[in-house]
Amino acid sequence: MTGPNDTRARPRVLIIVQNLPVPFDRRVWLECQALTAAGYDVTVVCPKGKDDPAHQVLDGVTLLKYRPYAPGGGALGFVVEYAYSFLATAKLVFRARRQGTFDVLQACNPPDIFWPIARWLRRLDGTRFVFDHHDLCPELYDSRFPQASRLPRRGLLVLEKATFRTADQVVATNASYAEIAVRRGGKSPADVTVVRTGPDHERLQRANRVPALRRGRWHLVAYIGVMGPQDGVDLAVRAAAHIVHDLGRDDVAFTFMGAGDSYDEIVALRDELGLQDYLELPGRVPDDTVFDVLSTAAVGLSPDPKNPLNDVSTMNKTLEYMAFGLPVVAFDLKETRVSAGESASYVPSGDVAAYAAAIVQLLDDADRREEMGWAGRLRIEKELGWLHQRTAYVGVYDRLVGRTRTSTRVRG
Repeated sequence: MTGPNDTRARPRVLIIVQNLPVPFDRRVWLECQALTAAGYDVTVVCPKGKDDPAHQVLDGVTLLKYRPYAPGGGALGFVVEYAYSFLATAKLVFRARRQGTFDVLQACNPPDIFWPIARWLRRLDGTRFVFDHHDLCPELYDSRFPQASRLPRRGLLVLEKATFRTADQVVATNASYAEIAVRRGGKSPADVTVVRTGPDHERLQRANRVPALRRGRWHLVAYIGVMGPQDGVDLAVRAAAHIVHDLGRDDVAFTFMGAGDSYDEIVALRDELGLQDYLELPGRVPDDTVFDVLSTAAVGLSPDPKNPLNDVSTMNKTLEYMAFGLPVVAFDLKETRVSAGESASYVPSGDVAAYAAAIVQLLDDADRREEMGWAGRLRIEKELGWLHQRTAYVGVYDRLVGRTRTSTRVRG
């Protein structure tokens, strides 16, 4: 292991992710690229995506992947999935350790289960631990299982507390999460750094429109993101039905990109509401498709309903719409307002008719769409984009390994 003042060697970093493969997890991939560009040797342990190899070196980042296992079946299914993921992760972590000890371990949640690995590596090698706090797991449980037993929630709070207690540094995705790390996690504010999931605005930007994606209609409305019970995609589908059937608009096509636990239910709802000719549900799609759809769309949808999780979470899709210069229609959430500002039209949570009306109002007002889209793009370029986040992120690691830099600019 390199010493804290040894800047000649490349410090080794291990990043653990459970809920998404890398580089599909855009935040984690941006983090990997930033650390590699800053002179760190980065290894990632994560589940495989479709057709992924078990071992790969991509852009200088070593990716070690295990076969995912998600039995479903409610809360018990998550327990089984997380137990399997913990064992599969631990196996790959200690295999990677044979190539050399790690200076820093970063665990990304959900779930909050990897603190024992952090404690083992600290005891064995003095490895420091960074908790990259993506989600509030107790509130996520509340959102997915609102009528379920409270006992699992108490268990999730225990796991969250253990993760905070073990962490040398916490990286929070917004100020609300940072406040929770201090209040609920007992962390010192000095040990918590806000690093927003800002898109790479040099890569994510509007390109040439692809009119064929409108499928013969005048407007395209887009969604990109996870399709889980807490994401409100069902509300967006019902809003589309209201626009088509109740408002009589046959000039609007919808493309909702993404997958998740609720995908099959969303397809069934689309068919039930008679939207097969209007709403396309392609599942997960390549980046080129995402870029084409968001470059062609007139409006981006953030239909996450208000609940204890969503209200204080930053929605990556909202920032991506802003990077493409798209106006956003969103339910009125605290952190969505912080992110989107004047680039979004806000609707009371759960009001499908008002959500549909807000979409139509934007479709019928090209000047307002352009004004809002430009406001969002400027917020990404000037404040929220990854260019402005990566220096703070790399700084967390530099402090942990005792590095100093002559410039505050971090490339990558």
